[in-house]
Amino acid sequence: MSAVIDLTRELIRRRSVTPDDAGCLPLIAERLERVGFRIEHLRFGEVDNLWATHGAAEPVLAFLGHTDVVPPGPEERWRFPPFEPTEHDGMLYGRGAADMKGSVAAMVVALERFVTSHPQHSGTVGLLLTSDEEGVALHGVREVVEHFARSGQRIDACVVGEPSAKETLGDLIRVGRRGSLSGTLTVKGVQGHVAYPDKALNPIHRFAPALAALAAERWDDGNADFPPTSFQVSNIHAGTGANNVIPGELVALINFRFSTASTADGLRGRTEAILRAHDVAFDLDWHLSGHPFLAPPGGRLRRITAEVCRELCGIDPEESTGGGTSDGRFIAPMGAEVIELGPVNATIHKVDECVSLADLERLPDLYEAICDRMLRQ
Repeated sequence: MSAVIDLTRELIRRRSVTPDDAGCLPLIAERLERVGFRIEHLRFGEVDNLWATHGAAEPVLAFLGHTDVVPPGPEERWRFPPFEPTEHDGMLYGRGAADMKGSVAAMVVALERFVTSHPQHSGTVGLLLTSDEEGVALHGVREVVEHFARSGQRIDACVVGEPSAKETLGDLIRVGRRGSLSGTLTVKGVQGHVAYPDKALNPIHRFAPALAALAAERWDDGNADFPPTSFQVSNIHAGTGANNVIPGELVALINFRFSTASTADGLRGRTEAILRAHDVAFDLDWHLSGHPFLAPPGGRLRRITAEVCRELCGIDPEESTGGGTSDGRFIAPMGAEVIELGPVNATIHKVDECVSLADLERLPDLYEAICDRMLRQ
């Protein structure tokens, strides 16, 4: 059995549902310590994080991943037990196989190879892992970055192991991500009897024209790197359950996925202005999950990653900013160039999550080649 498949299987066996690391990080720390990495365990709240480094100079190249996984759902619906890694028809099945224990294993194997072959490499190579990516993400990389700011630790370039590929390894790399701005909107009304609407104020009726305006708004036109900003309502609730009661309030959950053509402050202001223009009485509690970020088109890491995919996978990769968010959103504000490269994402978070064994075998080669081109003397 290969080193990367063996380690991936060991990680899948650990039921590391957020935020329980279930022993993944100590296992990885022990391996990296044996080849000369300095190990720093960072625990914030109930979350375990690991920062392992080799070298002491600049630039700092970091690999970023997470050991936590989403719950498996009804285990009886899985073809194979979700925490019993199973190989079948060229695939490795198990929760976290693609998102992202396979990538984590590939990073570890690549780093072991690289520092063994080049013990005097230039700069610093590091591995940052968290057990709080799939959850609220308050005490994972977000808090690690705050710790880095206090300690003076920098990161110049970062490879995130999120599953990025569409059909085969190397066909897509993420060179940025949209920002995510969420809001909990409470529209205030006056509860009353439906037969006496003059004595009540229906928040559903008051909100409806404003919602139509919000949905029709052209927030921006995007740009060469990002699609236009999108607005969505994900949840909406009002009413007591009775058909003869006008509700006293309406609660809606809204979200913007926004490009660098807009700002969070601008979106907040425009949303609230539309609500006021429609005479809506409201409270709006905003939460900014992350700003948009982009690896510059001429960036060294972006160029090298594309070259590695072309040379080792025989594919000219699509360079995309699509998808949701990742922990890269916390690293980019440090001034780091951030890209994402990992296996096919078709089964992530699903029943019967799996990863191609062939892709998994090749992934350490890609990560090692990036190390080699970024840091080898």
